[in-house]
Amino acid sequence: MLGTAFPAARLLLVEQPGPWGRTGLRESRFDTEVAARLEARANAERVRVLAIRRPGRTPADAVRSWYYVDTRDGRQVVRRGEYDDDSDVLEVPLDGSAGRRDAAPLYLVCAHSKHDTCCALRGRPVAAALAEQRPGKVWECSHIGGERFAANVLMLPSGLVYGRVLPFAAPEFVAAAESGEVIGALLRGRIGFVPVAQAALAFGYEHLGIRRAAALRVITASPVAATVSTRTDTSSRPCGPAMRTTDTPPFTGDVERTCRSVRRRRARCS
Repeated sequence: MLGTAFPAARLLLVEQPGPWGRTGLRESRFDTEVAARLEARANAERVRVLAIRRPGRTPADAVRSWYYVDTRDGRQVVRRGEYDDDSDVLEVPLDGSAGRRDAAPLYLVCAHSKHDTCCALRGRPVAAALAEQRPGKVWECSHIGGERFAANVLMLPSGLVYGRVLPFAAPEFVAAAESGEVIGALLRGRIGFVPVAQAALAFGYEHLGIRRAAALRVITASPVAATVSTRTDTSSRPCGPAMRTTDTPPFTGDVERTCRSVRRRRARCS
């Protein structure tokens, strides 16, 4: 699972109850033209748009929310606002200057069934279990990648992505995540970094015996190599691994990637 979190470090979350089509917000009850304009604007600023909805049924008269989230070191923030008309979201600035600061963390659980059935079958029970632990802080979300690792949980604003989370483990998961610990066995990576940097962080947590997520930082990263250091290392010398990534030869047989897709492909190793 390592190194499979998506590269965007900033997010715009748009609450849209009800069903989502394969493309998420653009195929929902949200205005299609507004959604396309919003995603184009966000993409230009390297912000990823995700549709979100509350676990279970949403009251018909509920006010819909939006969130701006920045997961970058030194800039981590969650800001929240509300909107009535879909076009109102087009006015949300993508620099964190609007909305009120929201108490972290948020839990996003991929439950995007029209993108891949795995996410709904495995994600919704996890979202419900987490919501019992943290009411109002858990959202089902549209596609975040890695359907084969469902249930997938994105922690915000830390940006850590976990896979193969199970409903019965929700209390332990919440306790560890909110104490700032890395759950190494479930870690997929951290959004905003190239895959090899995510793998370097995970390797550092494990082999340096570091449990606190904030204790490591990436000091160099390229598409094929990365190094990490502890945050107390004022000279920025790498104290963790220097990681490189390569592709394996193509698999000889069909590989089940997700509930929807089976095809031959390569794997990336670090």
